[in-house]
Parts: sequence; C-alpha cells; structure tokens
Amino acid sequence: MSLSRRSLLAAGGALGAVGAGAAVVPAASAAPDAGRHRVRTGFERLAADGYALLAGERVGVVTNPTGVTADARHLVDVMHADERVDLVAVFGPEHGFRGTAQAGGSEGRYDDPATGLPVYDTYLKSGQPLADVFTASGVDTVVFDIQDVGARFYTYIWTLYDCMAAAALAGKRFVVLDRPNPVTGRAALGPVLDRAFATFVGREPIAQAHGMTVAELALLFNAEFLTAPVALETVRMTGWRRTDFFDATGLPWVPPSPNMPTPDTALVYSGTCLFEGTNLSEGRGTTRPFELLGAEGVDRRWAEAANALGLPGVRFREAYFAPTFSKYQGKTVGGVQLHVDDREAFDPVRTGVGLLVTARRSWSGFAWRADHWIDKLTGSARVRTLIDAGADTDEVVGAWEADLAAFRAVRREHLLYR
Repeated sequence: MSLSRRSLLAAGGALGAVGAGAAVVPAASAAPDAGRHRVRTGFERLAADGYALLAGERVGVVTNPTGVTADARHLVDVMHADERVDLVAVFGPEHGFRGTAQAGGSEGRYDDPATGLPVYDTYLKSGQPLADVFTASGVDTVVFDIQDVGARFYTYIWTLYDCMAAAALAGKRFVVLDRPNPVTGRAALGPVLDRAFATFVGREPIAQAHGMTVAELALLFNAEFLTAPVALETVRMTGWRRTDFFDATGLPWVPPSPNMPTPDTALVYSGTCLFEGTNLSEGRGTTRPFELLGAEGVDRRWAEAANALGLPGVRFREAYFAPTFSKYQGKTVGGVQLHVDDREAFDPVRTGVGLLVTARRSWSGFAWRADHWIDKLTGSARVRTLIDAGADTDEVVGAWEADLAAFRAVRREHLLYR
C-alpha cells in the first residue's frame, strides 16, 4: 500500500479504541473552524491507524448506505480495496446494505456486484438465528457503522443491540465505529420504554429521544441490558460536541432510510413519528416526510390549535398534500407542516404529544391504529390512555418525568463526549 493511496483515506488522530469499549482519546481534540468544524468519524480514525484494530482478523461489516467517508465513498468499497483489511462479509439491516428496500423490507442474501462480497440479511433476525449467520459467514470480528437519527424507534440501534447479543453467542468480537447523533446529544427526552411493550422499535428501557451516539448506546447496552456482554471495542469520533447539529460536522448527509431525506427530518422525527400510530398520514409519500401530517377532513383548525399551545421553537402552517404512497395515497389531505424556527429550543417529543392532543380535539375523525402501534412507539399504553382521558400536553409529558430522570442517570455513565 503506497503512501499516496493511504492519503486518500480521510484521516486524523490516533485510534480511540481499547478493550471492553473504553476509549482514551479526548472527544474535543479537533479544533473547530469558524462556526463549522470537521468531525472525524470512527471509520476515518480506524483507517488512519492502518486498521490496526482489525489486524489478523476476518472482518464482517454491519452497514448501509450511510457508512461513508468524508468524501462520500462507501467504507465497504474502501476496505475491500485495501489489503490491510481481510473483509469477508457484509451484513445488511432494514432497507438493505445498498439501500434498495422501503420501510419494513430488506435485500435478502446476495453477492454484492461491486465487490463480490457475500451480503447477509440481518433484518428481523436476532438471538441464535443471527448468531448462526455470523458463524456461517466465517468472520472473527463484526464491525458496526450506521448513521443513527437519535430516536428509540429507529430500528438501526436495535440492529446494533441484536448484533451485539448474537456476536456474544457466536463468540465474535464486536467493534462500533462512531458517528454523530444528528440532532445533538444534549439531553434525553420523552417516555422510557416499559419492557412489557418491547418490539423491534424498542427492545430495552431507553428514552424516546435518547441523546446518545451509537458507540455510547453500545456501551450502555453491554453494561446494562445484555445478559451475556460481548467483547466490545469502540472507535470514537474527534471534533464532535454534544451541542452539534449535523450541519456543524462537515460530513455528508446520506439518507439513512428512504423517508429520512434530510437532517431536518431527523430533527422532528422523534416526535412526529408517533403519527404512525394514528389514522393520520405522517407524510410518507411526500417530499417532507414527518414534517407534513394530515388526513382527509382535517382543516385549518388543527394548525390554529397547535399554534395556540405556544410550543417552543416551532410554528405550524395549515397545509394540503397528496401522498404518492402509504396512507391516503393519491388523495388530497389537510393538515399541518412543522416549521422549526429555533432548533435549540425545540422539543420534538413534547411537540409530537401536543400535535396528538390537538389533532384529537380538533378533528372528529381522529383514531389510533387498531393494533395500538402507538403503545409500541411510546413504550407503554400511558400516552394513549392519558390523551383519550382528555389530558393536556403538560399532563402527558409530566407523567414520564420520573422514569426519564432515572434513565438520564444511567445514560450519564456511558457518555463519551462533552
């Protein structure tokens, strides 16, 4: 490997990884530029160290289209072309490794045309069946690199959890390459999951907006939730601060899933995804998913009621739209568009609850999904039953404060960055 080729890999700093997930490199070691600074991801730091952490190991990578370098090359393509890495397998989550599948779908088992590597499907696999996939692949170390969006019900963090548990069963080592939480890591917000409501949109009791990076979550999962901890190592970022939104990182945004087109989507998602649990459209099939919400028969009264709440950092515009797929496909519906005008003050979970409360009060056709999917999203039946009982936004939010305080205390023990 020539020096000129190695220089193509965006690099910086020493490798921030040691055994059992501890990290030794200060998180704020990269100096910011004027208002915008360069974050170096876990992968970039791994590559800059010549992949020393993976030396002598047969490696498999759990990733999707977000696993990119600073110049938007995919890490699988980069690693496959580098003789310093023995990359032998790729593991695809929901939507697939190359991102060809819609929500609730995956790409199945195939050989990647670009690299010839076998791609294994992890979606909806866990426990021994997923451990068997790792065993069949022949890997010694499983590497995870996927961009999260900061919400408990975004399935990639549970892919992380399931893969950690399966790697432990299979006797594999597990390495997490960190990436930014695009909506900051300032605070955890919202209700905490009750394990009685555990599903693939929430395996363990964490907050609805967890305020953590994937490496921090991996440390928390390993210490608090996994029955048999995995041999875990993390590679930290440099240059990322807990107050950073994604546009401060200098990194390219790749949609983590088809309905997460921009960081603006991620900003509202941990609140407005709750509308998946109702008969209103959550904006799928539009160019602004999770920012547009509505249904047939909804009119200006919803926007007026939502604005009257005085929720911080956001305004609501009466809006009309026709989804091209999903709920109300091809029909013109009325509703609201969220306009976040102060993202520092904006609370997505409180906003989502306020919108549910006002939708129910201002539109006679409001209904929960018959399967009570809202309970899986919020982590218990409490939000639904309180709203049905006529509770206002403050009452609903107040009901989870004790659980949230307890989670925040546990979370604090596993934070890697200032």
